[in-house]
Amino acid sequence: MSLDKSLKTKGSLVRHRNVLTRAERVNILRDEDRWHEGDAVFGLPKVAHRKAKVGGKVKTAKTEAAAQPAAAAEKPK
Repeated sequence: MSLDKSLKTKGSLVRHRNVLTRAERVNILRDEDRWHEGDAVFGLPKVAHRKAKVGGKVKTAKTEAAAQPAAAAEKPK
């Protein structure tokens, strides 16, 4: 019997998670100097955790230069 594809282990989970664990929130707050050793781990402030936006295809100068002569050749006289 095979394992359903939606039942993945934590190590193979690659999608963005909206809810962070307490340890992840403490690490982010520590990096931002908003939490110090000895502070309470209960009632932590909210931490902004945004999904990284993946950029689309970027036009290079080479493709733009190739497109300009083709457009000039199409002009009727």
